[in-house]
Amino acid sequence: MIAIPVIYNFRSARARWTSAIVAVLGIAGTVGVFVAMLALAQGFRATLVSSGSADNAIILRAGANSEMESGVSLDNVNILQDEPGVARQNGQPLITAEVVVIAPFPLRSTDTDANVQVRGVSPNVLAVRPNVRIVDGRMFRPGLAELVVGRNAMKSYAGLSVGNKVRFGGGEWTITGVFDAGGSAFDSEVWCDARVLDGVYKRPANVFQSVTVRLTSPQAFQTFKDAVSKDPRLNVDVSREIDYYAKQSQTFTRLITILGGLVAGVMAIGAIFGALNTMYSAVAERSREIAVMRALGFGASAVVFSFLIEALLIAFVGGAIGCIAVLPLNGFTTGAMNWQTFSHLAFDFKITPALLGGGLIFAAIMGAFGGLPPAIRAARRPVAHALREL
Repeated sequence: MIAIPVIYNFRSARARWTSAIVAVLGIAGTVGVFVAMLALAQGFRATLVSSGSADNAIILRAGANSEMESGVSLDNVNILQDEPGVARQNGQPLITAEVVVIAPFPLRSTDTDANVQVRGVSPNVLAVRPNVRIVDGRMFRPGLAELVVGRNAMKSYAGLSVGNKVRFGGGEWTITGVFDAGGSAFDSEVWCDARVLDGVYKRPANVFQSVTVRLTSPQAFQTFKDAVSKDPRLNVDVSREIDYYAKQSQTFTRLITILGGLVAGVMAIGAIFGALNTMYSAVAERSREIAVMRALGFGASAVVFSFLIEALLIAFVGGAIGCIAVLPLNGFTTGAMNWQTFSHLAFDFKITPALLGGGLIFAAIMGAFGGLPPAIRAARRPVAHALREL
C-alpha cells in the first residue's frame, strides 16, 4: 500500500477548519466531562484509602460492614491488646478503642447543616496514627468535653475554630486544637475522648464501635489476625486498615463512575455524529481529489487510512483541549456524602496522568467511530465517474 502523506491531512483539516471545529468542540466537551467525573471518583477513593495505614489493623464485630454497624466490648479490647503483633510504646499497647456518632454542623458556604462524623478516640490515638498531627492549639484532655477538629472540617464548617464552644449531643464542647491528617478522611472529622462521648450520648458504657491496633510491622498482620481468629473469647473480624477504607469508598466511586460513563456516553454519541458530519462533508467536497489520488495509484486502503488519520487528528485536538480545560480542577476541594457513614466528606479532585491518557484514548475511539464510515465511503467512490466531473 502506498501511503498518502500525512501532511495532506493537516492541510485538509486546516482548509476546512470551520466544519472541523464543531467536531473538535464536541469531542473536547465530552472528554472534559469524562475526565472530570473520573477525577471526582478518584479523589474520593484516594481520600478514603489514605485514611488507612498498612501498619494498622481495624477490628469490628463479626459480620459488621462498617463502624456504624459494629460493637466491641471493653473486655474484647483488653484481650486484643495482649495478642501477638501489637506494637508497644513505653510498655503500653498501641491500641485505640473508638466510638463514632453523627452530629449536624452548619456549612460555611451555605449555612445549612451537614452531617459531621464525630469520633471518640483513646488518648494515645496520635501514637496509633502517627500521620495525624496537631497543627494548631493542643490535643484534648482525657475526661473533659474537649474537641480537636480536622483541617478540612475547620475550613468547611462555621464555628469550628480553636477556642470556640459548640453544642451537640446535649453537651457543650470546647475546641482545643486542629489536626492535619494528610488529606485523608480524618481531616473531615471531629475527635474527642471516647468515654466522654459515650456519656454525653448516653450510650452503653465500655462498648466501642471499632478498635484500631498499631502492629509491629505490616508483616505482623497475619500473625495478629490468626491469633484473634483462634481465640474463642472473641467474635470479631480483623482487616487491614487500608483495605477497610478502600472498601468504604467502593459505593460512591462505583456510582460516580457509572453516572459519569452514562453522561459521557450520551455526549459521545453527539460528538461522534459531529465527527461523522465533518468527515462526510470532507468526502463530498473532495470527491475529485480522491479520484485523482486513486488514478495516481493510491489504493482504496490508502484512502481509508488517510481519512481515518484525519478523523483521529481532529479527535486528538479535541481530546487535548478537553484534558487541558479540566486541569484547573486538580486539587479543587469539594464534598459529598459518604454512604457508608452518612457523613459529609471533603476531598479533592484528583487528575492523574492515567486519567488524561484515558481521556485521549476515549477521544481516539470517538474519532475512529466518526471517521471510519466516511473513509470507507470515500474509498468506494467510482473513480471513473469522479474523473468525468473534472
